[in-house]
Amino acid sequence: MVFSSLYFIFVFFPLVCLVYYLFKLIFPSKIQVRNCFLLFASLFFYAWGEPVYVFIMMFSIIVNYFCALLFNKIPKSKVIFIICIVFNLSFLFFFKYSAFALSNINVIFKTNFTVSDFLLPIGISFYTFQALSYIIDVYRKKVEPQKNILNLALYISLFPQLIAGPIVRYIDIQNEIVNRKETLENFTAGLIKFMTGLGAKVIIANNLAVFADGILNQGRDAFSLIPGGVVWLSCISYAFQIYFDFFGYSLMAIGLGKMFGFSFPDNFNSPYCAASVTDFWRRWHITLSSWFRDYVYIPLGGNRCKPLRHIINLLVTWTLTGFWHGASWNFIIWGFYYAVLLIFEKYIISKIKMNFLVKNSLYRFITLFIILFGWIIFRSENLLQIGMILKGMFYSSQGNISFINYISEHADVCSKMIFIIPALLCSFPLNKVSVFKNKNTRSQIIQIIFALIIFIVSVFMLVASTYNPFIYFRF
Repeated sequence: MVFSSLYFIFVFFPLVCLVYYLFKLIFPSKIQVRNCFLLFASLFFYAWGEPVYVFIMMFSIIVNYFCALLFNKIPKSKVIFIICIVFNLSFLFFFKYSAFALSNINVIFKTNFTVSDFLLPIGISFYTFQALSYIIDVYRKKVEPQKNILNLALYISLFPQLIAGPIVRYIDIQNEIVNRKETLENFTAGLIKFMTGLGAKVIIANNLAVFADGILNQGRDAFSLIPGGVVWLSCISYAFQIYFDFFGYSLMAIGLGKMFGFSFPDNFNSPYCAASVTDFWRRWHITLSSWFRDYVYIPLGGNRCKPLRHIINLLVTWTLTGFWHGASWNFIIWGFYYAVLLIFEKYIISKIKMNFLVKNSLYRFITLFIILFGWIIFRSENLLQIGMILKGMFYSSQGNISFINYISEHADVCSKMIFIIPALLCSFPLNKVSVFKNKNTRSQIIQIIFALIIFIVSVFMLVASTYNPFIYFRF
């Protein structure tokens, strides 16, 4: 089940809200009753698509629960800690990476191991990282182990952030699990966020997906006949699609959490306004970037070491970041690509002496092209496809079809490129616009009306179209 489905919007979520607040009315002081209901709703939400995988998640919760409790009871808890880390990573490796590893072993060593393609449990990368952050923070004594297994299960399986993040750390919501305040103000703010996120996903991302997929999914022979301008626009459309797809889903998750009294961290901060690649990764998928920073990069030594070691730390961290996204070489290359760029920025770009204004403006422009090329690597399944797209961008099509003629001949797909305009406008930090920034009554009324219009348009589009992809669903 996904947030942008009509079943979720008009059946699941209203029922969960109704029962949750009914329990709050009947048992105002017993938050555990509401927690148990949210846990049940979350497990049902997760089991909707593939029921068997809910037991895998429950098994993970049980193992992590007892491992955390053992840290304080067994003198040599480091052994337990290592076992728990290995369990979580091997769990993730088996389902997500084993087929990839065996297929590469077969190619390298000319072996013939049977490669079984497991159906990837939804959201396993996200809830495994949440479990790991809990285990590591307990071991570091940053938080106390959760004594109530139902509370830990709620933290890991809470449906708003279960299948696609943001990656919420236990330390950030441990108090809200047992002591949170649900208010009308927070519920309204959360509902506005949910409606806005739904609009970003359905109105912008889904429509741009039609254009991007319609062009970039074509075979080699057909692709060579596409004008370069159309290829450029399709790549730009994909860049906006993946942003509004994931940003919209994250915003919906944050809004849903707020409606139930939880404060989830922001996951995006206008990433396409970044002044550099480093700045981009401070703005894009913030919870993932900070996770790798705190649990991989800094333990390796971070930047407080000699240059060679620092370079190795960056290469390891960002290659793993790329690999986290999927069991494919394009993701590994994508992570390595950003590692090299970050190293280049740190040791080359930062040393160039130039007028600050000129340097900043020029590098902002270059950064956009760097990010766009990164998305080509991210989307492509192999090097051949990357080459095919780049060739289409920089060389004339073989058919010599003009840009206008191609657009008119493929109007059903190409008409969707018009959504690049609202995507571009919405990529700027709208929270700095006065009507969204102010907290006065008039601004709040305008925000509610604006959100309702977005919601109505989104619902009409969902009813009219069956094309509702979600890129990060597979991670």
